[in-house]
Amino acid sequence: MSDDLLNSALNLVRRLPPSNVENSLAGLIELQPDLTDDLLNHVDQPLKIEKDEKSGKNFIQCDYNRDGDSYRSPWSNKYYPNIDDGFLPGKELREMEVAANTVFDSYRKLYFEGGTSSVYFFDTEEGKSGSFGACFLIHKDVEKAGSLTTGWWDSIHVFEVQPKGGDDKNAFTYKLTSTVMVAMKLTDDKIGFTDLSGNMTQQDQKNRTLDKHDSHISNMG
Repeated sequence: MSDDLLNSALNLVRRLPPSNVENSLAGLIELQPDLTDDLLNHVDQPLKIEKDEKSGKNFIQCDYNRDGDSYRSPWSNKYYPNIDDGFLPGKELREMEVAANTVFDSYRKLYFEGGTSSVYFFDTEEGKSGSFGACFLIHKDVEKAGSLTTGWWDSIHVFEVQPKGGDDKNAFTYKLTSTVMVAMKLTDDKIGFTDLSGNMTQQDQKNRTLDKHDSHISNMG
């Protein structure tokens, strides 16, 4: 019965305006509180921005940098609001995270000409040596112009990286799940009120080998 309720709730979310997904999700959780965790795990919500007071930079809040009600900044590795025992990535993952944030921030500036980007690396539950996960995110608010009253763009790219196995210890499998959400609300005398919003999710998987020219970051890129 719970699976049927979850499928019905997810089908309903798909048919409601993506720009109002937070309100839709809150209503469904109020109707079916037992589905709270499943709905939060399956429904992508608009990304939110937090200020890292130590670095002076903004970062994106998501499930991959959350511990309780606090969120970790990729710039300073600090949690906001502050907590003393929050999860932190290991030394190797943190080094890749720092490098990836620098690269992805440059990509964001060149391609989006604004917005906020964040990258988070984390251990996975597979238990295989060398396996890990990463999440690359971009959020951009669109400035008001003409009939456009509000608008935003969110992209969420989640990687699962695992050793391919076999004799080649440098061969890895990269599984990517990408979700893009776009919302635009327009109002004028000719068209009245129009909500143009939608989302799309796609997956891809490729095998890559690490060598002196290629790293995990370049392979994921």
